[in-house]
Amino acid sequence: MADSSLKITFLGSGTSSGVPMIACGCRVCTSPYSKDKRLRSSVMIESATTRIVVDTTPDFRYQMLRTETKTLDAIIYTHPHKDHIAGLDDVRAYNFFSGNPMDIYANYLTEEALRRDFYYAFEDKRYPGIPELNMHTITDSDFMVGDILVQPISVWHLRMPVLGFRFGNFVYITDANRIDENEKSKIRGAEVIVLNALRKEKHISHFNLEEAVALVQELEIPTAWFTHISHQMGLHSEVNETLPKGIALAHDGLQFDVKNPSV
Repeated sequence: MADSSLKITFLGSGTSSGVPMIACGCRVCTSPYSKDKRLRSSVMIESATTRIVVDTTPDFRYQMLRTETKTLDAIIYTHPHKDHIAGLDDVRAYNFFSGNPMDIYANYLTEEALRRDFYYAFEDKRYPGIPELNMHTITDSDFMVGDILVQPISVWHLRMPVLGFRFGNFVYITDANRIDENEKSKIRGAEVIVLNALRKEKHISHFNLEEAVALVQELEIPTAWFTHISHQMGLHSEVNETLPKGIALAHDGLQFDVKNPSV
């Protein structure tokens, strides 16, 4: 079979506070430029037959509305922080129109948080209108969602284990500040990587801009987009002018295609 392609869409590229940040009057938060307006970080991966979203941010409802996403096959979670799970309740709309539960994939840590925060969706007594969910536990093993092969990549968010994912020749990693050498081997050879880069200054649990650039160059990935960006990073256009060839800040609405080698 010939290789197929995956369409990648950035649903959001901002950090937990979003950009603009509430009550902030800095030059980034007051910028009129559309690429300086960032919802919380999430991407959508689409093949010819399957559509996946990574994380349900607090902006999930609006992200689905502005991309006119009428159907959704599955949600895959990176970790249990609120800016990555808070929008789960809004999958109810997909339940209603499809008549099916939503397949969600999470590791044990995130599954525990989802069951705690959205307890009503997992109780034996079912009330009308609550989310219908079909939970799948992510381990170290690769798994299929429709016709898309998903390879989990374990990274560190200070001391919290976070999942990145490889989809064909595309790697998505957010909320990391360290990646062990054995996990880096799962990334090498990819054509495109998305990596978190919070700001220029160092941070306790996120790669900063310099660290993200260095990691991309170490792994020799030809194309890199940075996400989970705070207002402290600076204006999109000004920062991009300083970055090496093949590396750029992502922005909400960014789309591109990558190869999806046949399994």
